[in-house]
Amino acid sequence: MSQEHRPQNSDSTYIAPSGAEVTRSRLAKGADGLVMGIAHHWLALVNIGVAVYLFLPFLAPAFLYLGWARPAQAIYGIYSFACHQLPDHSYFLFGQEPLYSLQSLEAQGLTPGLNVLERRFFVGDESLGYKVAICQRDVAIYGAVLLTGLLFVFVRRRARSPGLKIYALFLIPIALDGFTQLFGLRTSNWWLRTVTGALFGGASVWLAFPYIEEAFRDVLRTENLRRRQRALAAAAASQNYNLDQPSED
Repeated sequence: MSQEHRPQNSDSTYIAPSGAEVTRSRLAKGADGLVMGIAHHWLALVNIGVAVYLFLPFLAPAFLYLGWARPAQAIYGIYSFACHQLPDHSYFLFGQEPLYSLQSLEAQGLTPGLNVLERRFFVGDESLGYKVAICQRDVAIYGAVLLTGLLFVFVRRRARSPGLKIYALFLIPIALDGFTQLFGLRTSNWWLRTVTGALFGGASVWLAFPYIEEAFRDVLRTENLRRRQRALAAAAASQNYNLDQPSED
């Protein structure tokens, strides 16, 4: 049997790797490739994920308008775990108006006097249109996250996080608007929900993305250094092997 690719000398014997070792090596290489791929493309993956999460709720009213109740109800059901879905806090599509007050909804078909848990299941009708599966504030939050994430593409190398103190300033408007409404002190409106949600979403990206970018840059630097060290070690081993071979002369 040929010994051409077996690194051996007079003091050592070549031992072929077992099947388990080969499998582990392939899995390790696959894991390394996956980590490197995520490190290179994490921003695109996040932006795509946010875009899907943001635009999928708009399919729910479109499906109801087309008469496809099952996929619409599935979307409403999935997003019900992440949003209150109150109709008076939501946008409507394919109806008379893009949004309605509670009084307007009750005057046009919503049963008066429903509590919050009952009211959230109202999705609209042919006259009013059908509500988007997330509320106005959530549309603003995730819309701002997506827009800021796209802008981050152009500044990712030099962007710096503002720190928690500055970030906290951006939380004050959404906290005031949300809690004063929650405790019945006042009633918010669509543009306040939009502005406060957008400030929160944009500030969250500004806070988190520079740290994520730096973390993945460290991963790339470490992995590239490890690969160079392995390449140098392999080259040195190959050179030593060639020196150990007997000369044909």
